[in-house]
Amino acid sequence: MVNGRPVWLCCGALAGALLLTGCSGTGDGGTAGSDGSKDPTASSGTRSSPAPSPSATGLDFTPDPGRAPKTPAEALRLARAVAAAPVNWGPGFVRRSPYESEPGKWPVLDANCVWEREPLPATVLATLTRYSELPAEDGKGPIRVAAVVTVHRTAKDADWEMAETLEEALRCPDQQLRQGERISDLLSQGAGYGALGNFNSEDTLTESGKYYSDELGGPHYYYWVQSRVAQVTVAVVGRGAEGRTEDEVDAALNQGTGQMLSLVESELEAPE
Repeated sequence: MVNGRPVWLCCGALAGALLLTGCSGTGDGGTAGSDGSKDPTASSGTRSSPAPSPSATGLDFTPDPGRAPKTPAEALRLARAVAAAPVNWGPGFVRRSPYESEPGKWPVLDANCVWEREPLPATVLATLTRYSELPAEDGKGPIRVAAVVTVHRTAKDADWEMAETLEEALRCPDQQLRQGERISDLLSQGAGYGALGNFNSEDTLTESGKYYSDELGGPHYYYWVQSRVAQVTVAVVGRGAEGRTEDEVDAALNQGTGQMLSLVESELEAPE
């Protein structure tokens, strides 16, 4: 059980789960756009599992209801303040083009296991994805990463997203991201606060698999992490390439995740 609801594990426990560590810093703005790739906050839109409910946080964090976003504009401001920029992933990372997704839409995994972008559901105030990469050099391919911040109307709505997302790898272990890109052999796992090294969020999900692209070949390393604090979910996804190690990708994801979780708490925390 995670946060009082069932957890579905795909093909056993996921080895080598990232340990999430906090850090500080700020994001930056960018040019709106979307490259059509899988945003790690995607939801299938189905609600077949028992209704989840947010649990009491074990975090040393008390949200201030007065600071919680209540409008799309407030939510988008928070998302822009939190979403990781190139500097937050590590030395050498730069913006990809397009740099930001279209805020009014998010990806949905359809019945054929293909990702499509659709308008935001009523439960979501705003979502934003930023795309960065460590460019190819010295015979090594690029490391491509994305950071997603989704602001829900309530913590219960955010918990729904976590529950639904966990089931997607079970339903679709092989997925088409966009034309010329796919992932396969997906394994997923969920952990509440205090489980499997998760001491930075109320709930966290991880997903690993193999990444293939017409441009970069494959299989290459694929890893994804999504975490929830109050009404906000943050997610990171990393894709390796020829000559890049899993540790290189994981280091960037750890840095990006810790950065965003720290900023979410700063945005929502009650004053002392």
